[in-house]
Amino acid sequence: MNSAERLSKKVRCHSLMSWLALGVGLFAARGALAAEYYVSPTGSDSNPGTQASPWGTVQKAASTAAAGDTVWLRGGTYSPSAGITFSKSGTSDTNRINYFAYQGEVPKIDFSNMNVSSSGYSMGITVSGNWLHFKGIEECCLKETTYANNGWDVSGSNDIFELLNNHHNQGNGIFMGTKTGGGNLILNCDGHDNYDPTTTQGDGQNADGFGVHYQTSGATTIIRGCRSWWNSDDGYDLINQEVPVTVENSWAFGCGYSNYGTGRPADGNGNGFKMGSSKTGIRHLVQNNVAWGNKANGFYANHSSGGNTWYNNTSFQNGTQFNMLASTWDSAGNRTDGVTLTGTKVHIMRNNIGFPNKNTDMNGVDTQFNSWDLNITPKVSDFLSTTDPSVSGTGATIETSSPALGPRQADGSLPNVDFMKLAAGSQMIDKGTDVQLPFVGAAPDLGAYEYGATGGTPTGGVTAAGGATATGGATGAGGATTATGGKTGGGGATTATGGSTTPTGGATTATGGKTGGGGATTATGGKTAGGGSTGAGGVTALGGAPGTGGDTGAGGVTETGGTSGVVQSGGAVPVGGTEETGGSVVTGGETATGGVPGGAGASGPGESGGNVVTGGTPHPGSTGGATTSTEAGQTSSGCSCRMAGRQAAGYPGFALLGLLVFALRLRKRR
Repeated sequence: MNSAERLSKKVRCHSLMSWLALGVGLFAARGALAAEYYVSPTGSDSNPGTQASPWGTVQKAASTAAAGDTVWLRGGTYSPSAGITFSKSGTSDTNRINYFAYQGEVPKIDFSNMNVSSSGYSMGITVSGNWLHFKGIEECCLKETTYANNGWDVSGSNDIFELLNNHHNQGNGIFMGTKTGGGNLILNCDGHDNYDPTTTQGDGQNADGFGVHYQTSGATTIIRGCRSWWNSDDGYDLINQEVPVTVENSWAFGCGYSNYGTGRPADGNGNGFKMGSSKTGIRHLVQNNVAWGNKANGFYANHSSGGNTWYNNTSFQNGTQFNMLASTWDSAGNRTDGVTLTGTKVHIMRNNIGFPNKNTDMNGVDTQFNSWDLNITPKVSDFLSTTDPSVSGTGATIETSSPALGPRQADGSLPNVDFMKLAAGSQMIDKGTDVQLPFVGAAPDLGAYEYGATGGTPTGGVTAAGGATATGGATGAGGATTATGGKTGGGGATTATGGSTTPTGGATTATGGKTGGGGATTATGGKTAGGGSTGAGGVTALGGAPGTGGDTGAGGVTETGGTSGVVQSGGAVPVGGTEETGGSVVTGGETATGGVPGGAGASGPGESGGNVVTGGTPHPGSTGGATTSTEAGQTSSGCSCRMAGRQAAGYPGFALLGLLVFALRLRKRR
């Protein structure tokens, strides 16, 4: 071998050894990226946080976990004496910090024993970190003094709140109220029985199920698949929110009442969906929702200076079904109520049902193809059922006897019940117009449920608010009733998620972008119209039984960006509310990952979640989902929790081993 050949071989060997060293370094770094920690009410913070020796407090986990880590919360009751703060952040959608209920168990954080301030706010769970994912946690019983304290107070950005059950707080269940940022998703959560009897703003004035407020820039908020009931103020409140919000596939009932529906707080507003009040005229999207038995309005625009887009909602036996009250303000801040919106600011209403048809303040509304426009008088026979016990009953037993409030489906979506679904021969079938939501048949049906749809609720491409205003349509007459606003509890918190979810599955994929005053929705997972032809979309059927796809596919819910709507001028703070400061400012969109847990959370009253698979010690799945795999005969213990992704590391390990052998043989031949 000549000197040139030896030199060439030496260079190749050194190059190979350099690549080998780099590969080993990357492999080692990969193994150190993700950790799994465990918390249990019977644990101790002096433990290492392993499955065999868990920590005892959630705060210990929140202070320790880093980007990429997953914390598994074991079932049982945690009773902290102080609030819990989540200030550490993930770095991206694929590198979140996850706080998940352990498979088949319900971790309950009970703030009954928390010491609350008499001179300021004392929030239960404060979330200022970004790129976090909370799943399957029950939270309750936060007290107040003169301030309404929130169960969850959010100022972080790009966070996911999934399968949370928040109840019996003397303030809001989930409160988001930051000036900028957003990108959060509230998915398949419950907020109920929240009531603030002694706050300075009045009896029941500040306890909503869900609130998004004060945002002036940043990504779109998304609330999807949620339930809100027996909150003393409102079910969903967007007061003083100046960035579009999407609220879809959700339910609200019994708001404005307390103590399991038996009390009537003097100052509680009692709206199911309070979608205002914007001073700049931004457009929220409100679609495929059901409101029933709320004290005031099922759906309420709350003094907004610009209209919202209302598609395929069902309003049943509320004080008023739809109230589109609009207002304007002069330069001095004086408000004028009962104005008529014009041009691009008008409300757009399509395919909605009012049962009975009792609406107010319908001036300045582009209203077409709704039950009142079509002179349809809804009847009981139009629906499979109108007799869920939550409609007119009271008492704690309803929370266990009402099918609508029963356990969620395996994918976390709303219960599949007959209540308010259309019956064969209903006057509402095929009477709507195409708004680019999935449907079955010759034309869309009216209301939140599409007759004949069999899949789960397709979450579609979440429609960002905004879009062009559709024209035409009769303008319904209405009064100039001035409803009082109300203040959503104190504290800063964040707004919301943007983006579009593309669920996989559904019988036939129907695509389409939302146009005409609604933003840009692309809904997938639609239903096949009879005979195999694909209808223009599928149906967004609340609580429908899941097909092969539905709200979340096998891979999880994916959320991306969302576009903001047209910004107009004007707007007001409703009577009775004072604005509070927002939270931390963060920016960014949000992509939700992870499989929706099959029963991993505490999504419904009394729901115990899924069952732990037998055959060995249950071992939670890797980060990104709550799937559980059981490894027969294996017990997790030891000195380190850093084992997430260990199975995936096997293949690179074999490759590195082969590279090492090859390098050693090459070196030997020299």
